[in-house]
Amino acid sequence: MGAVDKARNKAEELSGKAKEKFGEATDDKDMQQEGKADQTKSNLKDAGEKVKDAFRD
Repeated sequence: MGAVDKARNKAEELSGKAKEKFGEATDDKDMQQEGKADQTKSNLKDAGEKVKDAFRD
């Protein structure tokens, strides 16, 4: 997995966490769910990249 992909996935995960926390602070359930979805998407991308790396080695 390239460093750029790792950085993008991490940025997306952190953005999702921020959205989730902001949603909690403002009692915005939609924002919380969007943040959780962003985190899940990032984690799935990261897992896919790890599988690719395993087959390259």
